[in-house]
Amino acid sequence: MLAAGAWFEGTPGRVADGRFHRAPGAGDLIDADACRRFDAALDALGALPGEAPRAVAHDLHPDFHSTLAACALAERLQVPAIPVQHHHAHLAAVLAEHGHAGPVVGIAADGVGLGTDGHAWGGELLHVDGAACTRLGHLRALPLPGGDRAAREPWRMAAAVLQRAGRGTEIARRFPRHTAAAQLASIVDRPQLSPPTTSLGRHFDAAAALLGLCEVNETGAQAAVALESAARAHGPVPPEPDAWRIEPDGTLDLLPLLARLADEPNAPLGAARFHATLAAALAGWLIAAAENLACRTVALGGGCFHNCLLSAALADRLAAAGLAVLRPERLPPGDAGLAAGQAWVAQRILQGN
Repeated sequence: MLAAGAWFEGTPGRVADGRFHRAPGAGDLIDADACRRFDAALDALGALPGEAPRAVAHDLHPDFHSTLAACALAERLQVPAIPVQHHHAHLAAVLAEHGHAGPVVGIAADGVGLGTDGHAWGGELLHVDGAACTRLGHLRALPLPGGDRAAREPWRMAAAVLQRAGRGTEIARRFPRHTAAAQLASIVDRPQLSPPTTSLGRHFDAAAALLGLCEVNETGAQAAVALESAARAHGPVPPEPDAWRIEPDGTLDLLPLLARLADEPNAPLGAARFHATLAAALAGWLIAAAENLACRTVALGGGCFHNCLLSAALADRLAAAGLAVLRPERLPPGDAGLAAGQAWVAQRILQGN
């Protein structure tokens, strides 16, 4: 089984002789050099000794270079190309690492991955049972003002929160150095210019910008890193139990928490409260789902769990509730470990389970 990974941290992998072989990462597949490195890595995996690959797994997104390369390779090998939804693969990577067949209830949280509905996902409550994956819930969607640009400019996510909280008139005053700030309130309310996302990564961006920690990402996860660093500098605080809610349809709404940060003058304190409350909210969300499905094993996957503060706090709460917690240990939680999950799911699709 060959697996191509995704677009960020392009890292293909192969299952051969009962082992998972992960290629060196090619980096984000953003330019020709990175794509050439990726192609060479995929070819090298295909040339490994042993049984020829029976399929090539890839991300659901049709336009990723990794997807196009995987489909082209599958055609050359005359084997199936198997698409695997991004967040299903994140949790499957955790199951593969731990040798757990499932089923599990889990949270897959990251910056972005294409969902089965064509929208940008990234804060997903899932039930994974082999090749089957059911979306039980998701974070309340936030608009992405300006589309992908919002992922590079956290102040835009903060503006979206302010607009959704009925405080759009504050945007231009809070972010005066950005010339687009005055028009952003009207952009947020236009879905064609501000597509929705359930991404937890974008929630981190909004929190960092609302607290004045990072308005523009010069590096990929700058805002999230700044937020975690500020929380660590402050130290532990109790969560705010009235700053989140779970809707009857399974949606976890964190807008009250984000809106509250807009009025917090102490950035380290706000960052600490964000982490503590987020951990409590995610734990409550996951525990309720696990109890409803009588499932005692839960999994955590996706790039947001690079945040050790959040990961540890959430795992502690889940363990205290009597749940067995699976999380990345040897594989990275983000897209660099995604191929293992794609391969795990694709194998079960071929096996019919």
